Amino acid sequence: MSLDWLGPGRVPVTLNVNGREVEVTIEPRRTLLSVLREELGLTGTKEGCDEGNCGACTVLVDGRTVYACLVLAVDCSGRCVRTVEGLRRAENLHPVQEAFVDQDAFQCGFCTSGQIVSAVSLLEQNPKPHRGDIERAMAGNLCRCGAYPNIVAAVLEAARLEEAPDAKD
Repeated sequence: MSLDWLGPGRVPVTLNVNGREVEVTIEPRRTLLSVLREELGLTGTKEGCDEGNCGACTVLVDGRTVYACLVLAVDCSGRCVRTVEGLRRAENLHPVQEAFVDQDAFQCGFCTSGQIVSAVSLLEQNPKPHRGDIERAMAGNLCRCGAYPNIVAAVLEAARLEEAPDAKD
């Protein structure tokens, strides 16, 4: 079967993004980051270094953190991708998002979505992390503003919120 009707060098890719199945027709060289931002309009995932050094583009693919700037979208075909936009629970922020606000864990905000996605991943794997666990899990996310102490405090608070969601003040 010829795929000429897709356009020269383009292939169909089906992704499950934030619980919704989407199909895009793209050049195979496109990164997951560019497809999320340019094709799907999900701009919460940021492009920082475009080299896998800063973590601003961190998303979850099948529950594992990946740098979306280093992953080809075609390699994610049929997989579940979760971005910062997909973390909300009904009309509420995710507990990690709430904790980042409460602990003032961001300054310029550019790294925040990657930091939050990494923190969510950590808490899904380890609901009761210690400070060292958090520091290791967040090591791939750079914050040029230096909000690291607040980020660690936010992840610790989020772990408490997850443990007792009705005990928030």
